[in-house]
Amino acid sequence: MASTSNIEIDERNKELYKAIMNEDTEGVLKLCQQFEDGPFHVVTIHDDTVLHVATYSRQADLVLQLLEMVTDDQLDKLTFQNKIGNTILHEASTSDILVEAARKMLIKAPSLLYQRNQYDVTPLYRSVCYGKIEMFKFLHKEIQRLKHEGDAEANSEDNYQQKNKTTILHTAVVIESFDLALLIAKEYEFLINKKDKDEMTALQLLSCNSSAFESKGGGWANSLVCSSYWGVPLCQEKWKQNQRYESALKLAQFLIKKDTSWIATKAVEDRDQTRYHKYGRFDSISSSSPEQKIEKQATTPLFLATKFGCVEIVKKILSEYPWAVEYIDHDGRTILHIAIKYREMQILEIVAQMGVPMRRLARKVDRYNNTILHMVGEKTDDPVVPVVQSPAFQLQDNLLLFERVREICPSHLLNTINMHRKTAQQLFDAENQKLHEKAIEWLKRTAENSSLVAVLIATVAFAAAYTIPGGPNQSTGLPILLYQPFFVVFTMTDVLSLTFALTSVIIFLRILTSPFRLNDFKQSLPQILMLGVTFLILSVSMMMFAFAATVILMIHTRGQWTKIALYTASCLPVSIFALSYLPLYLSLMKTFKYSLKKVAMIFPHCTGAFVLSCVKSFLPKSSRPNQIESHVSTCPPKSQACPNLVEMA
Repeated sequence: MASTSNIEIDERNKELYKAIMNEDTEGVLKLCQQFEDGPFHVVTIHDDTVLHVATYSRQADLVLQLLEMVTDDQLDKLTFQNKIGNTILHEASTSDILVEAARKMLIKAPSLLYQRNQYDVTPLYRSVCYGKIEMFKFLHKEIQRLKHEGDAEANSEDNYQQKNKTTILHTAVVIESFDLALLIAKEYEFLINKKDKDEMTALQLLSCNSSAFESKGGGWANSLVCSSYWGVPLCQEKWKQNQRYESALKLAQFLIKKDTSWIATKAVEDRDQTRYHKYGRFDSISSSSPEQKIEKQATTPLFLATKFGCVEIVKKILSEYPWAVEYIDHDGRTILHIAIKYREMQILEIVAQMGVPMRRLARKVDRYNNTILHMVGEKTDDPVVPVVQSPAFQLQDNLLLFERVREICPSHLLNTINMHRKTAQQLFDAENQKLHEKAIEWLKRTAENSSLVAVLIATVAFAAAYTIPGGPNQSTGLPILLYQPFFVVFTMTDVLSLTFALTSVIIFLRILTSPFRLNDFKQSLPQILMLGVTFLILSVSMMMFAFAATVILMIHTRGQWTKIALYTASCLPVSIFALSYLPLYLSLMKTFKYSLKKVAMIFPHCTGAFVLSCVKSFLPKSSRPNQIESHVSTCPPKSQACPNLVEMA
């Protein structure tokens, strides 16, 4: 008999659960009346009542009607918790559409506001976890109302944090709900400097999230389209990304003004025990006295933002606290050490523009006697370092960075040895040895594959030169279509295709026979590779134009649209071929930027005088007007024109 009763209960539970899932409000209310507990009848294996299920399924009208069914003698059951400790207010806190239902719950059972589940989470905290701003505002107002009424529990800071010290502000930053985080920071300023179990403030967490500051905006056109996105998926995504960027920026600006965690870092004195050579005893560096040891402290937001590439936060912090640039972490490293180690060149340039602090920071060494030049060679497996396209370009980036840092590093520190008895150059060479081997292998493989394509194109172009379109005249031996306009186009493009292909083959052979020295990857080898790829693309282009000219000659048509269609079709493979090499081109472009920068450094002011002297040499003496002399008189003197040469002299 008992089993029959259980079967009947299971059938009614099944029917009730289906009615809730199907949003059959009348059916649910009717079935609830058949149970003694009514809306508090347990439906699921997790001890969820009808009210629980209706709430987390977000049926606001059903929840309100179920609450109306609650009698006065059932009010204590409103605080019932399921197996994970969630009350009905916990379930309601996950949706903004249940604000009215939450208000009615608190009217009937005010203690719901402070109840915690098994994860030590209150309804207010849970609303933040789900990023529900409207629900948070409502629960916040309820706590403030109770606080004004003298409720002691409402004054407790435990309402806003877990036992592991994680606050609602930390949580809002982690889930990237930056609008909600800004609201929390303004309402509860005491949470700004609160630290979680990892000793991190909200600003420090925000500084680790570089993706939050990636704006996808692109000019006024994009702003105009995305300001009202009209339901277009692409514009919706861009609009959301722009809004996220703006919210993160506002939050960072507010937190920087209030956060004082950067004070924890203390500057240290310059040490005078720096080793400039590798000879003699080395004990003085490897062993440090207790007074010289720096107490390990939490990383500041400035250094975290530098490490993760949050340029906006770095700018805001240095704008608000300019002296923060001189602080040092527990390893004795400055912002320059961090920026160089994690390849954040934009931050390096920001500090370089500060002038006086830059000169001071450039001569700092860390606890391990590493200069900023050592940081270029220091190995890091941290995922924040951007992954480049190939080993050759990664090695080129490292070489260019080494030279850039060498320019700002004081000359007396260039040969400084660290605690591992290595200079910056030795450390760089050792750490890039495997990368150098991979770069050689990649460059050889690229040159071999490209030369194979170039030889194939040269073969086709050479064969086309002896199988002219239309064939030769049997009596004269001259081409039948010799006097056709497109025959000249065919001849020129075919010859150019052959010339460019053979030239690229020679260039790629030059790469294969190169000694592949480490410094060759900084400039010469990337330039040679770019030149070879350029000639290869040109040879493909000329071959396709020759093909189009041949087709036009063979069909004997003068139709303009036919010619346009043929040449358009011939451009298609060339475009695809060029696009496939576009990433390679973009990576190689920095080689030319480097060369131009070097030329500008060598001839900062002499270029104008040099051009003027060339112009005068080509003019006859009688035609050299006095105005040229006047221009010469306006040129800077030698001591000003080439200051570097004067200093060297």
